[in-house]
Amino acid sequence: MNTRIVTVAALAALIATPALAQQPQAQVPAGPGIGETAPDFSATGATRDGTLPVPITLASLKGKTVVLAFFPRARTGGCTAQMTAYRDQYATLFNGGKDVVVLGISNDADTTLTNWAREQNFPFQFVSDKDGAVGRKYGAMTETSTAARRYLYVIAPDGKITYTAKQFMPFAPQSYTDLGEAVKKATGAAHGHE
Repeated sequence: MNTRIVTVAALAALIATPALAQQPQAQVPAGPGIGETAPDFSATGATRDGTLPVPITLASLKGKTVVLAFFPRARTGGCTAQMTAYRDQYATLFNGGKDVVVLGISNDADTTLTNWAREQNFPFQFVSDKDGAVGRKYGAMTETSTAARRYLYVIAPDGKITYTAKQFMPFAPQSYTDLGEAVKKATGAAHGHE
Protein backbone atom coordinates (compact mmCIF):
# COMPACT_ATOMS: atom_id res chain seq x y z
CA MET A 1 0.00 0.00 0.00
CA ASN A 2 2.83 2.43 0.86
CA THR A 3 4.57 1.67 -2.46
CA ARG A 4 1.36 2.52 -4.28
CA ILE A 5 1.02 5.83 -2.45
CA VAL A 6 4.65 6.72 -3.21
CA THR A 7 4.18 5.78 -6.89
CA VAL A 8 1.04 7.93 -7.18
CA ALA A 9 2.81 10.81 -5.40
CA ALA A 10 5.85 10.45 -7.69
CA LEU A 11 3.63 10.50 -10.77
CA ALA A 12 1.77 13.56 -9.49
CA ALA A 13 5.07 15.35 -8.86
CA LEU A 14 6.33 14.40 -12.31
CA ILE A 15 3.17 15.71 -13.99
CA ALA A 16 3.43 18.95 -12.04
CA THR A 17 7.09 19.50 -12.99
CA PRO A 18 7.38 22.96 -14.58
CA ALA A 19 9.57 21.69 -17.44
CA LEU A 20 6.82 19.30 -18.52
CA ALA A 21 4.08 21.83 -18.01
CA GLN A 22 5.89 24.29 -20.30
CA GLN A 23 6.27 21.91 -23.23
CA PRO A 24 4.49 23.40 -26.23
CA GLN A 25 1.30 21.74 -27.37
CA ALA A 26 1.20 20.59 -31.00
CA GLN A 27 0.02 23.61 -32.91
CA VAL A 28 -2.85 23.17 -35.33
CA PRO A 29 -2.10 25.29 -38.39
CA ALA A 30 -4.66 28.01 -38.91
CA GLY A 31 -4.56 28.05 -42.69
CA PRO A 32 -5.15 31.15 -44.77
CA GLY A 33 -7.74 33.67 -43.59
CA ILE A 34 -10.46 35.85 -45.02
CA GLY A 35 -9.13 38.44 -47.44
CA GLU A 36 -6.02 36.43 -48.30
CA THR A 37 -5.31 35.03 -51.74
CA ALA A 38 -6.08 31.31 -51.75
CA PRO A 39 -2.96 29.19 -52.33
CA ASP A 40 -2.87 27.52 -55.72
CA PHE A 41 -2.56 23.75 -56.00
CA SER A 42 -2.54 20.98 -58.57
CA ALA A 43 -4.06 17.59 -57.72
CA THR A 44 -5.89 14.64 -59.23
CA GLY A 45 -9.61 15.20 -59.68
CA ALA A 46 -12.43 12.69 -59.62
CA THR A 47 -16.14 12.79 -60.46
CA ARG A 48 -18.95 10.25 -60.70
CA ASP A 49 -17.88 9.82 -64.34
CA GLY A 50 -14.28 8.88 -63.49
CA THR A 51 -10.86 10.30 -62.78
CA LEU A 52 -10.22 13.59 -64.56
CA PRO A 53 -7.55 13.39 -67.28
CA VAL A 54 -5.99 16.73 -66.28
CA PRO A 55 -5.16 17.74 -62.68
CA ILE A 56 -7.40 20.30 -61.01
CA THR A 57 -5.68 23.61 -60.31
CA LEU A 58 -7.14 26.52 -58.42
CA ALA A 59 -5.66 28.91 -61.00
CA SER A 60 -7.75 27.26 -63.74
CA LEU A 61 -10.93 28.06 -61.77
CA LYS A 62 -10.32 31.81 -61.48
CA GLY A 63 -13.47 33.69 -62.43
CA LYS A 64 -15.70 31.23 -60.56
CA THR A 65 -16.65 30.95 -56.91
CA VAL A 66 -14.84 27.91 -55.50
CA VAL A 67 -15.79 25.95 -52.40
CA LEU A 68 -13.00 23.83 -50.91
CA ALA A 69 -14.51 21.28 -48.53
CA PHE A 70 -11.82 19.26 -46.76
CA PHE A 71 -13.11 16.08 -45.12
CA PRO A 72 -11.48 13.09 -43.37
CA ARG A 73 -12.61 10.00 -45.31
CA ALA A 74 -15.10 8.87 -47.94
CA ARG A 75 -18.02 6.75 -46.75
CA THR A 76 -17.72 7.71 -43.07
CA GLY A 77 -20.77 9.02 -41.20
CA GLY A 78 -20.00 12.73 -40.93
CA CYS A 79 -18.45 12.91 -44.40
CA THR A 80 -21.40 11.16 -46.00
CA ALA A 81 -23.83 13.48 -44.18
CA GLN A 82 -21.89 16.53 -45.39
CA MET A 83 -21.55 15.45 -49.02
CA THR A 84 -25.13 14.20 -49.34
CA ALA A 85 -26.36 17.53 -47.93
CA TYR A 86 -24.28 19.28 -50.61
CA ARG A 87 -25.85 17.00 -53.23
CA ASP A 88 -29.40 17.42 -51.96
CA GLN A 89 -29.06 21.21 -51.62
CA TYR A 90 -26.86 21.68 -54.69
CA ALA A 91 -29.30 24.02 -56.45
CA THR A 92 -29.76 26.32 -53.47
CA LEU A 93 -26.31 26.19 -51.87
CA PHE A 94 -24.23 26.24 -55.02
CA ASN A 95 -26.49 27.85 -57.63
CA GLY A 96 -26.80 24.46 -59.32
CA GLY A 97 -23.12 24.70 -60.26
CA LYS A 98 -23.57 27.88 -62.33
CA ASP A 99 -20.39 29.92 -61.70
CA VAL A 100 -19.73 27.81 -58.58
CA VAL A 101 -17.29 24.89 -58.33
CA VAL A 102 -17.42 22.57 -55.32
CA LEU A 103 -14.32 20.51 -54.56
CA GLY A 104 -14.52 17.85 -51.86
CA ILE A 105 -10.93 17.18 -50.75
CA SER A 106 -9.64 14.16 -48.84
CA ASN A 107 -6.66 11.79 -48.71
CA ASP A 108 -8.68 9.06 -50.40
CA ALA A 109 -7.48 7.55 -53.67
CA ASP A 110 -9.06 8.95 -56.82
CA THR A 111 -10.67 5.56 -57.51
CA THR A 112 -12.29 5.56 -54.06
CA LEU A 113 -13.64 9.07 -54.64
CA THR A 114 -14.92 8.17 -58.12
CA ASN A 115 -16.72 5.07 -56.83
CA TRP A 116 -18.25 6.99 -53.91
CA ALA A 117 -19.34 9.83 -56.20
CA ARG A 118 -20.92 7.31 -58.57
CA GLU A 119 -22.69 5.39 -55.77
CA GLN A 120 -24.08 8.58 -54.21
CA ASN A 121 -24.60 10.47 -57.49
CA PHE A 122 -22.62 13.48 -56.27
CA PRO A 123 -22.81 16.25 -58.90
CA PHE A 124 -19.54 17.95 -57.88
CA GLN A 125 -15.85 17.20 -58.12
CA PHE A 126 -13.46 15.65 -55.65
CA VAL A 127 -9.73 16.12 -55.17
CA SER A 128 -7.51 13.20 -54.20
CA ASP A 129 -4.94 14.75 -51.85
CA LYS A 130 -3.07 11.49 -51.19
CA ASP A 131 0.12 13.15 -49.91
CA GLY A 132 -1.71 15.88 -47.97
CA ALA A 133 0.01 18.73 -49.87
CA VAL A 134 -3.24 20.64 -50.49
CA GLY A 135 -4.42 20.09 -46.92
CA ARG A 136 -1.16 21.46 -45.52
CA LYS A 137 -1.46 24.62 -47.64
CA TYR A 138 -4.90 25.22 -46.13
CA GLY A 139 -4.17 24.18 -42.54
CA ALA A 140 -6.43 21.15 -42.80
CA MET A 141 -3.45 18.84 -42.26
CA THR A 142 -0.09 18.81 -40.52
CA GLU A 143 3.04 16.88 -41.50
CA THR A 144 1.92 14.00 -39.28
CA SER A 145 -1.82 14.01 -40.08
CA THR A 146 -3.35 10.91 -41.58
CA ALA A 147 -6.66 12.59 -42.49
CA ALA A 148 -7.84 16.12 -43.20
CA ARG A 149 -9.71 18.23 -40.68
CA ARG A 150 -13.17 19.32 -41.78
CA TYR A 151 -12.11 22.80 -42.98
CA LEU A 152 -14.14 24.75 -45.51
CA TYR A 153 -13.20 27.76 -47.66
CA VAL A 154 -15.21 29.91 -50.05
CA ILE A 155 -13.01 31.59 -52.63
CA ALA A 156 -14.36 34.48 -54.69
CA PRO A 157 -13.82 34.67 -58.45
CA ASP A 158 -10.86 37.01 -57.89
CA GLY A 159 -9.05 34.29 -55.91
CA LYS A 160 -9.54 35.85 -52.47
CA ILE A 161 -10.92 33.88 -49.54
CA THR A 162 -14.26 35.32 -48.43
CA TYR A 163 -15.43 32.73 -45.90
CA THR A 164 -13.96 29.97 -43.75
CA ALA A 165 -15.40 27.34 -41.43
CA LYS A 166 -12.54 25.79 -39.53
CA GLN A 167 -14.45 23.01 -38.21
CA PHE A 168 -17.42 22.69 -40.50
CA MET A 169 -20.21 21.01 -38.52
CA PRO A 170 -21.93 18.53 -40.88
CA PHE A 171 -24.91 17.84 -38.59
CA ALA A 172 -25.73 21.50 -37.85
CA PRO A 173 -28.30 23.06 -40.22
CA GLN A 174 -26.80 26.52 -39.56
CA SER A 175 -23.54 25.36 -41.21
CA TYR A 176 -25.36 24.97 -44.51
CA THR A 177 -27.26 28.25 -44.14
CA ASP A 178 -23.99 30.10 -43.51
CA LEU A 179 -22.29 28.35 -46.42
CA GLY A 180 -25.14 29.16 -48.82
CA GLU A 181 -25.05 32.84 -47.81
CA ALA A 182 -21.27 32.96 -48.23
CA VAL A 183 -21.45 31.41 -51.71
CA LYS A 184 -24.25 33.77 -52.74
CA LYS A 185 -22.30 36.77 -51.47
CA ALA A 186 -19.06 35.74 -53.25
CA THR A 187 -20.89 34.99 -56.51
CA GLY A 188 -23.08 38.10 -56.29
CA ALA A 189 -20.09 40.37 -55.65
CA ALA A 190 -18.47 39.06 -58.82
CA HIS A 191 -21.56 40.03 -60.80
CA GLY A 192 -22.00 43.39 -59.06
CA HIS A 193 -25.07 42.34 -57.06
CA GLU A 194 -23.70 42.94 -53.59
